[in-house]
Amino acid sequence: MNKGIVKFFNDSKGYGFIKDEESSKEYFVHVNGLIDEIKENDEVTYELEEGRKGLNAVNVKVV
Repeated sequence: MNKGIVKFFNDSKGYGFIKDEESSKEYFVHVNGLIDEIKENDEVTYELEEGRKGLNAVNVKVV
């Protein structure tokens, strides 16, 4: 499990970005990959999955 912070999330569009705690890389997250509802600055755990445009955060849970 990776840990990170929700940098941006748009509820109406259903997507956002998570910044990884260790590498500081940012990963795309879509509402379909969420387990819990998230908002900006939430601490989350997540897994990475290859998407059409690179790695996506999936199975996202609030810590």
